[in-house]
Amino acid sequence: MYTIGIDVGGTFTDFVLVEHDQTAAFAKSPSTPADQSLGVMTGLAELARKVGLDRSELLAKTARLVHGTTVATNALLERKGAKVALLTTEGHRDVLEMREGLKENRYDLRTPPPEPLVPRALRIGVRERVNPDGSIRIPLDDASLDAAIEAIRRLGATSVAVCYLHAYRNPTHELATVERLRCELPDVYVSRSSDVWPQIKEFERVSTTVVNSYVGPSVKHYLSNLERRLAEDGFKGSLFIILSHGGMAPIEEASRLAAGTVLSGPAGGISGCRRCAELLGIADLVPFDMGGTSTDISLIAEGRAMLTADAGLAGERIALRSLDIASIAAGGGSIASVDAGGSLNVGPASAGSQPGPACYGTGGIAATVTDANVVLGYLGVDTFMGGRRPLDKAAGEVAVGRIGSALGITVEQAAAGIYRVVNLRMADGIRLMTLRRGVDPRRFTMVSFGGAAGLHAVEVARALEIPRVIVPIAASVLSAWGMLASDLRYEISRTSIGTGHVDATTVREVFSELETTALARMKSWFDGPLRIERSAEMRYGEQIFEIDVDLDGLDLGSPDLVEQMDQRFHRRHEELYTYASPNQEVVFVNARVSAVGDVARIADKTMVESRASPIAASSSRTIYLDGPQRVLVFNFSSLAPGHRITGPALIESETTTILIGHSDVLTVNNLGWLDIEIGPGRAAAE
Repeated sequence: MYTIGIDVGGTFTDFVLVEHDQTAAFAKSPSTPADQSLGVMTGLAELARKVGLDRSELLAKTARLVHGTTVATNALLERKGAKVALLTTEGHRDVLEMREGLKENRYDLRTPPPEPLVPRALRIGVRERVNPDGSIRIPLDDASLDAAIEAIRRLGATSVAVCYLHAYRNPTHELATVERLRCELPDVYVSRSSDVWPQIKEFERVSTTVVNSYVGPSVKHYLSNLERRLAEDGFKGSLFIILSHGGMAPIEEASRLAAGTVLSGPAGGISGCRRCAELLGIADLVPFDMGGTSTDISLIAEGRAMLTADAGLAGERIALRSLDIASIAAGGGSIASVDAGGSLNVGPASAGSQPGPACYGTGGIAATVTDANVVLGYLGVDTFMGGRRPLDKAAGEVAVGRIGSALGITVEQAAAGIYRVVNLRMADGIRLMTLRRGVDPRRFTMVSFGGAAGLHAVEVARALEIPRVIVPIAASVLSAWGMLASDLRYEISRTSIGTGHVDATTVREVFSELETTALARMKSWFDGPLRIERSAEMRYGEQIFEIDVDLDGLDLGSPDLVEQMDQRFHRRHEELYTYASPNQEVVFVNARVSAVGDVARIADKTMVESRASPIAASSSRTIYLDGPQRVLVFNFSSLAPGHRITGPALIESETTTILIGHSDVLTVNNLGWLDIEIGPGRAAAE
């Protein structure tokens, strides 16, 4: 039986097929933003062709399909989500607009505040009130709720977010409201805060619940549509969706917690890099994922990916835990332009898959990073996508030539400028992810993946003095490959803050209840081995923001349980902020439990014994480095462990191209992956 990973990107959808825990084939297909399932089905047909089957035969032999989707991402970025109504405690309907009284740039007096996802007319107060301790001050008023439901019907909302004050302590009123809504408005999508994010902090809870209701109908519709198409074509296996925290879940869970899919695609890449770290025996990695629309950057330190609860997208706060990923609007489709001051800019606008770069010949006329790479000779016009999609170099030269004319330089110089500018933007993104957090990128190794990364990774690493770049065989589809290295995961949390220092009995009771709930949910999805991960959000008494503290390995039955938790908090605080205050009171705010179902890993065992037989270049071509230069071009599939190449050179595969510069040394490791040592040589396209 096969296992298939699918990652929908802005330009291409990537597919990886694994058989007997070994990567068997991978493919790419143009994304179809209007209905992503069309691109998925087209790509599955191409993947089937690679293994000599038709699509129905492939799906009939597939046991598990793991999918990363950008439906929620696109709905937020493009403001094309549902028409949402917010039901909240009377007098609190403006929390969504007031936010936290802050704005992204507090010194910018001109930028208007973000437009709320729910307009004021659709934010409806309901008479009820729960106290901070969970006791009921004002019972839920039926007449007030009736009026709110009638307003929702009259205003035509298609989705409802229910978020009452202190519902994380006592969800009774929210549960009653949801029951009424489902009875009287059965076709409306409903989210309640005590289900989506049952934690203290009113704005975060309201915002996350609203986002869930905003993207939920689109996600639910898409996943139902995809499930139907797959079933009609013979698929009888399990369909799982990657969530933002890097774990996967059934489509019912992804539809319920739609806000948890906002970083679904990039999360697969981080899972893949974690697996790379295990296979390579390298603990510290910088994942560098450059696709057609954007570049995603993160960190893996000591073999672990960083998680955050401070994520957001398109100005919206999403408090669900997610992998800590910085996304930069710089990809192969990023459009180059010259502003009124005569400065060259690259991005954030992208040509995407439609109309695409000018060299694709699909109607695009704007100069993009891909067009610049074609002009510079880095991309082979006859070998792109294995020769199935030849590139129009003349169209790329015309597009880039307009940039050159505006700057008064040649087309090659304009292409070199586009190449350098986009590299600098991506290098700055890695600086933000590392240096601003006290991490020295020079002690990390970069993992280059994504279809466009291979032409830029070495130069970005050189700018940051990163000494080593790894390019896996599946680099162009690593996000899809990484999804097959993800575990099933269900997270549940609860606020447990009280007055004074927490006692051990309370801690044990809270974690015991959460573990029982998490294991019951996971067992309904999965009959394999399960494990529990525990963590807590804690702070010093005078602070207002918590930090996440790992509690794995801590004996909950220990008589000094609270003291051990405090010690872990002090250590973590010092790691993050360089100091700790052991004499200050520590506050236990939120308990979190993750139930994890371990699935079979991609083995990708080492290849046959290393050999260093002579290697012949497949061709050569003239490229533009610090001037025109003839370089050798090698076929990735012809390289074997032990082979060694000194730059400059190009390595081509069906789905990606890798450029190494002057004095860079490439060695093929025993996995068949490229291990590039960055030399002190001149940068490309100077």
